[in-house]
Amino acid sequence: MAKRGGYPGGMMPGNMNNLMKQAQRMQKQLEETQAALAAKEYEVTSGGGAVKVKINGEKEITELKISEEAVDPDDIEMLEDLIIAAVNEAIRTQADDEKEQLSGITGGMGGGLGGLF
Repeated sequence: MAKRGGYPGGMMPGNMNNLMKQAQRMQKQLEETQAALAAKEYEVTSGGGAVKVKINGEKEITELKISEEAVDPDDIEMLEDLIIAAVNEAIRTQADDEKEQLSGITGGMGGGLGGLF
């Protein structure tokens, strides 16, 4: 005789409620952490301080400073390399911080949850 009703997969209503509450808490933590990360600023230098770059948590450059010593009209290529190095390091610093902050919430799943939360 087939059993009628019940819950698919044998999940009890209390367990489902707990799971939903936990997911809601995780979603709130993710939103708060993402807002805090977006508000942060990251500052790096390259060339021994010849180029300084600041980016925000949205990976937008907010400040770029170039020392006079770095400006050599005969070697523009070096200046370009210093700027690229500083920008890339700033982006890596922000990404590493974001990954670290989010992994504490998602248990190592990082930011790769897509639209799940």
